[in-house]
Amino acid sequence: MKKRILAALLSSAMVVTLLAGCGGAAAPAASSDGAAATGSAAGAKVGVSMPTKDLQRWNQDGANMEAELKAAGFDVDLQYASNDVQTQVSQVENMISSGCSVVVIAAIEGSSLGEALDMAKEANIPVIAYDRLIMNHDAVSYYATFDNYKVGTVQGTYVKDTLDLDNAAGPFNIEFTAGDPGDNNAGFFFNGAYDVLKPYIESGKLNVVSGQKTFEEVATPTWGSDVAQKRAEDILSSYYADGTQLDVWLCSNDSTALGVETALAANYTGKYPIITGQDCDIENTKNMIAGKQSMSVFKDTRTLASQVVKMVGQILNGQTVDVNDTTTYDNGVKVVPSFLCDPVFADANNYKEILIDSGYYTEDQLK
Repeated sequence: MKKRILAALLSSAMVVTLLAGCGGAAAPAASSDGAAATGSAAGAKVGVSMPTKDLQRWNQDGANMEAELKAAGFDVDLQYASNDVQTQVSQVENMISSGCSVVVIAAIEGSSLGEALDMAKEANIPVIAYDRLIMNHDAVSYYATFDNYKVGTVQGTYVKDTLDLDNAAGPFNIEFTAGDPGDNNAGFFFNGAYDVLKPYIESGKLNVVSGQKTFEEVATPTWGSDVAQKRAEDILSSYYADGTQLDVWLCSNDSTALGVETALAANYTGKYPIITGQDCDIENTKNMIAGKQSMSVFKDTRTLASQVVKMVGQILNGQTVDVNDTTTYDNGVKVVPSFLCDPVFADANNYKEILIDSGYYTEDQLK
């Protein structure tokens, strides 16, 4: 009980830090912080390239950013690429040729935008990588994201604290499901979680029954729920069908968690394990309330959108662009100046405060 209360208090404190450090989800876009379009920037066109409408979070990201950019006085070209790399390349090229002054890109595959980035560089158009780092090109001007390594450490720490690994006898059985190997963030998520739990794996207090514990072994192409489900079904039938207890399944995000949860429902009858996630998607939040998922890392995309709008305004108004990390994110060609927002976690104990009281969801959405 004390640990749950402490976790809730820490999570609340982190929310305050997040809102303060990133400007706050409710901060007006056209404030004096540089986001408003002024002078020659007024009416400038901004391209926003999102990967897909298939995941809830990208719909929210795109809608939030479009609304805030328009409120700040910019014209917006928002496009979704249906998770097809060539479609995204073509859309970004069209944004550049149609007169966009800045392009914001959430890449489908971080190393596959070369042609479009060449075009941006030639036209001297700044590119902001949004949430996912764009790799292997010097045309990436800035990167805006959440602290991706910290996302993983939040997940790993939740597992450590919930199992009381520093005091409990164990051993406990754990499996991992990571993200898309084409998404640079996926490695940060996995490594952050694994680094927290590695000492307990090495000591034997945590046992990876399948033996699959490298990123390459546990990665999930396209972050697909169906891909995660199939792998989870294979692991459950191979290693847990004899009644072996599963204590934790650490999933890097909510779409992979959904796949694991579906596999568990059909293929596992033991005590339900701790399951982690990320994004606080509606279906996963409902599962948290129902006891089918333990937690999800919350990255308030309103906050990230506000930060990007601010950066766009600073670029177009010739101001110094806010960054708070100039060492971490090397895309293979350059270290990209970055702004990192802090993640928090939601669970059944604090989701009302984190998600409903903040206005992110309504109670009806979670029924």
